Amino acid sequence: MATFLARRLLQVIPVIIGVSIAVFLMLHLIPGDPARLVAGMDATAEDLENVRRALGLDQPLPVQYVNFVGRALLGDFGESFRTGRAVLDEIGFRYWNTMLLGFCAIVFGTLLGVFTGVVTAVYRNSWIDSSVLAVSLLGISIPPFFLGLVLMLVFSVWLGWLPLTGMEGWQHVILPAATLGIPNAAIISRITRSSLVEVLSQDYVRTARAKGLAEIVVIIRHAVRNGMIPVVTVAGLQMGYLLGGAVVTETVFAWPGIGRLIVQSIGARDFPVVQASVLLLALTFVVINLLTDLLYRLLDPRIKLQ
Repeated sequence: MATFLARRLLQVIPVIIGVSIAVFLMLHLIPGDPARLVAGMDATAEDLENVRRALGLDQPLPVQYVNFVGRALLGDFGESFRTGRAVLDEIGFRYWNTMLLGFCAIVFGTLLGVFTGVVTAVYRNSWIDSSVLAVSLLGISIPPFFLGLVLMLVFSVWLGWLPLTGMEGWQHVILPAATLGIPNAAIISRITRSSLVEVLSQDYVRTARAKGLAEIVVIIRHAVRNGMIPVVTVAGLQMGYLLGGAVVTETVFAWPGIGRLIVQSIGARDFPVVQASVLLLALTFVVINLLTDLLYRLLDPRIKLQ
């Protein structure tokens, strides 16, 4: 286990370096001058030059990148060009807001997807199976921003059951979590169905039935657990994609998360905030994949961590 963890942690290093280089270069290729944002629209050419020198933007790109990495290794991501606050203070609570939204979405999507997947596997080739498959195809096909607008129209505007935007209570997380979770549930439902159909045809399942066990006991105790390994794989990957999809969903619902902060910071050429936010999301994605690998072992002790 220790060797496995050490090897995976070493694999994180080139991933983070690659992400940092890609983000750094892309931000500096975007048209626009961040010095103009800091100095103001009425700043003279001399003022702009002084601001560039103070921010280190007058130095060659390789030097700027090395300085950025050096400070980041010490936990210093600089200050926001837009607000002047420390970057870590700027993104701290927003990161946890995004983690909360992603956690609610993955729990909602996994529970709904596993439940509908089990039902369609048990009643395969029936009208229930066909109906759920059609709905899941619709859930996969609808873009998240459009799904969010539909949910807002139905549950906020027409029915008035849930708040429209913002984050002032637990009710505010329901619609954005559902927006992210429904496409996730559709994918997990299909994976669960195909995995469970295969498991239900295995000899040990027929043996359990021959012993006289109730069908619900056979499904839950013997079939579902063995059919969950591919579902765990997909759920782990989907959690990472949810963090990326949160950029759009947080903007639609005015959710104060790190995705919305990235959109605002890109528009304002706030390089330090964007770089730190993307690096943090990349590191989170790697950690989630590591936890997914460890979960395999808990579900099936026969699997060796390599």
